[in-house]
Amino acid sequence: MITVTPRRFLSSLAFFRGHNDNIMTLNALRGARLSLLRSLYFAAVPYCYGTLYKPASVGTKKPNEKLRETARFGAMEVERVQAVASLFLTSDTIPAEFIRPEKEQPAITTFRGPVPEIPTIDLSDPDEDNLVRSIANASKEWGIFQVVNHGIPIDVIRNLQAAGRAFFELPQEEKEGYARPPCAQSVEGYGNKLQKDPEGKKSWVDHLFHKIWPPSNINYAFWPKNPPSYREANEVYAKYVGGVADKLYKSLSLGLGLEGHVMKEASGGEELIYMMKINYYPPCPRPDLTLGVVAHTDFSTLTILVPNDVPGLQVLKDDRWIDAKYIPNALIVHIGDQIEILSNGIYKSVLHRSTVDKGQTRMSWPVFFEPQPEFVVGPLPQLVNEPDNPPKYKAKKFKDYAYCKLNKLPQ
Repeated sequence: MITVTPRRFLSSLAFFRGHNDNIMTLNALRGARLSLLRSLYFAAVPYCYGTLYKPASVGTKKPNEKLRETARFGAMEVERVQAVASLFLTSDTIPAEFIRPEKEQPAITTFRGPVPEIPTIDLSDPDEDNLVRSIANASKEWGIFQVVNHGIPIDVIRNLQAAGRAFFELPQEEKEGYARPPCAQSVEGYGNKLQKDPEGKKSWVDHLFHKIWPPSNINYAFWPKNPPSYREANEVYAKYVGGVADKLYKSLSLGLGLEGHVMKEASGGEELIYMMKINYYPPCPRPDLTLGVVAHTDFSTLTILVPNDVPGLQVLKDDRWIDAKYIPNALIVHIGDQIEILSNGIYKSVLHRSTVDKGQTRMSWPVFFEPQPEFVVGPLPQLVNEPDNPPKYKAKKFKDYAYCKLNKLPQ
């Protein structure tokens, strides 16, 4: 067996950088290069991790720069799933760290029989009592529902999606300019690691986080400058999605027999943070073995998600993992942990996960509606009475709740 040292790894790459198609055709070079990189990935990746990646300056690309860019196997590029996926496009395997245990593998755990569909709710329903009842029931029984006729113009959603896709199509060096800083307290930035995995497993996804509301909380350092339409697309979407959230908060309050303003105020009021996340799930040669995002609940109050037309969201219902049906132009609403806490367990935070596709890129645009870090969330006093219905959750600052959740510590 060949021992792959860092020097041998780099010299192998140098060989491919220094030889062009006067030795072999470009296609043959690509095939050989990818074959070597795939084999070296498994052997050399321990040497790559932990090395600080310093992105090169972005400029005009030379003809062979794309080839060199793929071959440049720096540590951070190894970790980006989009780069890993490009090395395994023609393979029938994936790196071991992406293979989930059998109890999590979608091919084994996805239920294929007849199942009830996730509720779909028409937000334009003129019968407010019926609308409130539908939202409350879905939040109690499912913790997730889809909304149609939500009032966000189709063009606004398409512009948001186009801007996000364009960002992930940028050269790797340019995307790295928005990388989440090491040891940052916030999740904002480009990357692919969020929660600790006790078994060291990785998810088949890259992402970009940044706040889109309120203006006082926005850090534009994490907003891509390319494409030029990115900022406007996100700012316009923020205004519309906030209106949808307001309608949902009101219905959730009324569904508990409370005044319409209570749930939003208890979630943070006008200082609520809208955290945008773009999930990018590249094609995967073995979607049966891996997950885009592992099973989790959101630690937000609400999550409002725009999907693309590649299915992949699954929810746990009656101990079965079932697929969420794709409905064109619908938004998917998740009840988050903070709403479950505020309702003292009446509304349920949904356990969900993401699968990936073999031939197509899947993307989604969730916005997490979060309290300010110092804001304290606990069961609403109106819903608690001793001894019949004591508080089921501790009141806690949102930043402390999020820290415990991300680091898998008890709440």
